[in-house]
Amino acid sequence: MKHIIIASTSTVHGSGFLEYILNDLEVFFQHTDSILFIPYARPSGISHDEYTAKASDAFSKIGKKVKGIHTFKDPVEAVQKAKGIFVGGGNTFVLVNKLYKHNLIDPIQAAVTSGTPYVGTSAGSNICGLNIRTTNDMPIVYPPSFKTFGFVPFNINPHYLDPNPESTHMGETRATRIKEFHKYNTQPVVGLREGSYLEINGTQIILKGLLKARVFEHNKTAYEVLPQSDLSGLQ
Repeated sequence: MKHIIIASTSTVHGSGFLEYILNDLEVFFQHTDSILFIPYARPSGISHDEYTAKASDAFSKIGKKVKGIHTFKDPVEAVQKAKGIFVGGGNTFVLVNKLYKHNLIDPIQAAVTSGTPYVGTSAGSNICGLNIRTTNDMPIVYPPSFKTFGFVPFNINPHYLDPNPESTHMGETRATRIKEFHKYNTQPVVGLREGSYLEINGTQIILKGLLKARVFEHNKTAYEVLPQSDLSGLQ
């Protein structure tokens, strides 16, 4: 049975890395003290070691040890033996490119489907959807495919921002970009605002956090869903 947290972000305004969700992660990872971290997304281009140290510092506050997948000779074996997996944010294209390079898409899918708990933030959440075509990131590298894990039957747009009526910015909004996506694709898109996350237990998908999420469906008007809403039927 799948156990997954798909979080919009690792850091909300006024708090440290993962701080806003640490209590939930302590419960989520209650059956393991060791977490495999995948730092491939490299936010701001930081090194894998630097990113792993940042994750390790956060998880140490709840008594968990973190080891970066880049330190293993065999990344596939590391996934197969992992008791918990955390995939951090950064650039989604860089992340996916590395996952394909190390042949990790299928092993991670298999591990998580079999019950290995998985947490993703930002880019690590993008890859939980059917594909990464609704990421906000620049395509600075070209992965072999945009297809990803498909842990949920829709796409994710982390860091979703509402249009600001007082802004003088004349460029496209997130809603505009998703509308463009739906001219060529039919799967729903869930816009996760900062501090919100989806928790998956088996086939149940529940919106958690204090904020609503915005749901975009093909040829329908976008709508809001409240925290504790069940999105299992969205497909």
